[in-house]
Amino acid sequence: MNSLRVRIIVLGLALTAGLSAPATATATAAESPAPSPTVEEQRLDKAVPQEILRRSGFDDVAPRLEGELGEAHSYAQARRILVHEGSALWRRAVDRAQGRGPAGGDLSRDDDRPLYWARLGMTREVRTWEPEFGLSDGQRAALLGELEKTSRGQTDVRYSHGKKMRRILVTGFDPFTLDRDIRISNPSGATALALDGSVIRTAEGPARVETVVFPVRWQDFTDGTVERTLRPYLKKVDLFTTVSQGRVGRFDVERTNGAWRGGFPDNDNIGRTETVPVSDPASQPQWTTTTLPYKEIVAADTGRFPVYDHTEVTEIPAGGTAAVVRPDGPTEGSTARAGGGGNYLSNEIAYRATLLRDRLGLHDTLPGGHVHTPVLQFGAGNTDPATGAVTDPEFVQNRVDIIAQVRSIITVAADVTFRK
Repeated sequence: MNSLRVRIIVLGLALTAGLSAPATATATAAESPAPSPTVEEQRLDKAVPQEILRRSGFDDVAPRLEGELGEAHSYAQARRILVHEGSALWRRAVDRAQGRGPAGGDLSRDDDRPLYWARLGMTREVRTWEPEFGLSDGQRAALLGELEKTSRGQTDVRYSHGKKMRRILVTGFDPFTLDRDIRISNPSGATALALDGSVIRTAEGPARVETVVFPVRWQDFTDGTVERTLRPYLKKVDLFTTVSQGRVGRFDVERTNGAWRGGFPDNDNIGRTETVPVSDPASQPQWTTTTLPYKEIVAADTGRFPVYDHTEVTEIPAGGTAAVVRPDGPTEGSTARAGGGGNYLSNEIAYRATLLRDRLGLHDTLPGGHVHTPVLQFGAGNTDPATGAVTDPEFVQNRVDIIAQVRSIITVAADVTFRK
């Protein structure tokens, strides 16, 4: 009986303590420990990324952010820091690519890799940061989201309000397949840096190009990063094209895009095999098409590499069960298994962007589609990822030539479009 009385007293004290606990204890319970770096972020410690950062001067980006976050005393202050520093990283990368300010090292200015690796250094700082005031999972995700948007140019799209200046929107991608060769660069990302804010002279007058860069991660696309970024601008622009790295030695204007993910691993080594997840799936088409003037682009002399009107797709025919390659595009009622651009994120950004165009009622008025660049290759004597250099003259020349040809392709598309 005495032991029962003791247990009742102890229980009463515990309940009283719980009811009278300060509010800070409840807040602390909502906090979560900092997660570990992602697979993508873990590559940052390898020798090649560190060399790229050092030889571009971008090795100061993550340490500076670490210091600033260390001085933050609230979530709101941390958010302001990340918006500022993310935007500053994008502008610094664009300025470097376009010859403004110091090069910061001997790495060529056209290189997109300093931006990629510096951003990962920043996201790792935020992901592993444990401030004294505490962060919930939702707050940390929101901070990472602000950093991703600002450091990719997604909040930096600026068009003049005058009617005389036409508007063009171009997208690029991060490097990918980094476990195959961690030295890899993505010419579409390099093109985005080189063209952002530039003016193209067309037969019908000037056109301003604005660019953004997207991650090579399935989850970001599932979460709607493409639609969220492009929706505010598609009704305002005169032309758009998504751009990615494609096949060796050639450009392709992809005629058809498919609603299928083929499962190839992304930069976090995660694969997805499924129908492309979009809002309102009941009205989702299996295929979307380019509205770029592909015939004129292919016929024009735009540069060193041949340019093809690429029409091949892979489908399951209506009533069938096996996938079939169709060289001339999909047949009626078929199910997509690969668009012209395959079934990876290159195809998916093309599918999402053109589907958004169509859902906004712009199919007949807005030229838009996808351009695949050649694979960016190292020089003949620099092909071993284990022993090769991070750059060489042929590698740089290949990237410079690809950037110049994308500019020419866009100029041809603009000339044709604006004459109509």
